Amino acid sequence: MRVVIAPDSFKGSLSAVAAAQAMAEGARRAAPSASIREIPMADGGEGSVEALVRATDGTTARLTATGPLGDPVEAEYGVLGDGVTAVVETAAASGYSHLPAGRRDPRKATTYGTGDLIRHALDQGLRRFIIGLGGSATNDGGAGMAAALGYRFIGPGGAELPLGGAALARLQRIGVEDRHPALADSVFRVACDVDNPLCGPEGASAVYGPQKGADAEAVRELDAALRRLGEVIGEQFGLDVLSLPGAGAAGGMGAGTAAFLGGALEPGFEVVAEACGLKDALADADLVMTGEGALDHQTLRGKTPYGVARHAGRHGVPVVALAGCLGEGHEALYEAGVTGLFAIVPGPCALDEALAHGGANLARTAEAVVRLFMHAPGALKRTKETL
Repeated sequence: MRVVIAPDSFKGSLSAVAAAQAMAEGARRAAPSASIREIPMADGGEGSVEALVRATDGTTARLTATGPLGDPVEAEYGVLGDGVTAVVETAAASGYSHLPAGRRDPRKATTYGTGDLIRHALDQGLRRFIIGLGGSATNDGGAGMAAALGYRFIGPGGAELPLGGAALARLQRIGVEDRHPALADSVFRVACDVDNPLCGPEGASAVYGPQKGADAEAVRELDAALRRLGEVIGEQFGLDVLSLPGAGAAGGMGAGTAAFLGGALEPGFEVVAEACGLKDALADADLVMTGEGALDHQTLRGKTPYGVARHAGRHGVPVVALAGCLGEGHEALYEAGVTGLFAIVPGPCALDEALAHGGANLARTAEAVVRLFMHAPGALKRTKETL
């Protein structure tokens, strides 16, 4: 029996790596002789570096970078096993984790630290990049990242604008004379798991601004500022980021990576799946287990369990998805190719208790799933092995 285990993280409880290990532990209890391959996954957001570094036997580089409000923070990026590809998560230096809720201010928050990581990788000679969007505390359209790479954002009177999204409302032009010379020789793939536009009611400011600390007035201010950034990018670079699907990801970083890095926005799951070798692993699998903290209608918008199910379906492999909870609309995942959906919490309990026992609950449920598939007649259609 060949089992592929490909979960995302269970936020607040387990990283994707820890989740895969717990599921594998349960599977081995049920089938000690099974061949089990752990492929921790991500969809481009937090956890992408860990998943990709582990899958490719890569390394990490750690440095002091600029935090969302200018304070120094410790952050890292990954170098894949090929030795030439860097993986940078926006959340690493520019994410929520660096700010307590009371300090969040998307009008001032900057992605400069993400630019610090990219610049460091460029200076190490790396020229291929995967940029993961998601988890940012920012709303600056990637202007801070670009500033760290030598771009200049000029306002009235030729003065350079301060960092932060709100200041972009006064943007008049973008100086490119001092941008990092290695950018011209580098290739950027951008792992993006949403399709929100840069501006408007479905844009970065309106949809994600409130969770970053923006009230209604700040949302209007930031939306206007990003629109101005989009207009200047269109005028100077000939790129219409205002109509680009995904431009609103990570506070407009979708637009910024496209404009300032020449990045190609791709579904985040597909970028990670390719780098991890998921498709090859699925080709001869008998059972696939995936999962994340919550399964609901949003899972169908490119999240890991949906992506795993779609790829496994091409090989006729059954897929079971495990989650901390099954939310509204999770039933639609059956139509998307998931064979079974299971919540791992054994009974009513407080959230902190569920989070604390996530590993044990996940292992127990994975064991039950594998035992079921071992003994259900015809469940494992493709295996002829005796377990």
